[in-house]
Amino acid sequence: MRIRTLEQLIDRLDNDLAWRKKELSEIKKTVEARKDISEQRHILFVRSAVCILYSHWEGFVKLAANSYLKYVREYVNINKLKSQELSTNFLAWVMKAKLNQANITNKPSLYVPICEFFISELNQRCSFPKDEISTLSNLSSDVLKDITDILGLKFSLFSTKCKLIDEKLLKTRNTIAHGEYLIFDRDEYMELHQEIIVMMNTFKNEIDNAATQENFKKHRSI
Repeated sequence: MRIRTLEQLIDRLDNDLAWRKKELSEIKKTVEARKDISEQRHILFVRSAVCILYSHWEGFVKLAANSYLKYVREYVNINKLKSQELSTNFLAWVMKAKLNQANITNKPSLYVPICEFFISELNQRCSFPKDEISTLSNLSSDVLKDITDILGLKFSLFSTKCKLIDEKLLKTRNTIAHGEYLIFDRDEYMELHQEIIVMMNTFKNEIDNAATQENFKKHRSI
């Protein structure tokens, strides 16, 4: 799906987050409903809820990050931006493809085009790569930081949640998903649910603001 306008980007994020919130709301109701449910069944519901909660967290971050990347690529192509007009983080993304090729083959000759790029091609029209951002199927706080760094977003908004992301959410999800028996407390889930919803909203708002303010472009000091 091509995302050519700011409105398309915002609609894409709004619509994706909306259905995820709706499904998570139903999951939350199931976890809350303890009447006429056996303890064993309720434990099953909570364990399942943690896995679904994680899947929506990772799924939204991946979709939102790549939607923003697609929007920036379209903007760069339509407006014929030069590489030197990009913010540092997106210039690094452009360089990633060139560096990857050199690193894989380890041929010294492949570093020559990279040097030429820095010497003479920064002022030429940018060739923005079609690569996508990966969550590595394990969205830890370290992976999240890499994503926010490359997109030019503020990781500081999530820095106090590292333990929650790595231990409460990711570690618990992995333990359950790998077939181990782990009981997760209902109240712990309710707290985790609320925290993840807030973080999803925060991630979306960060992308909305970055796109609206055109933070992907190099801002010249006056």
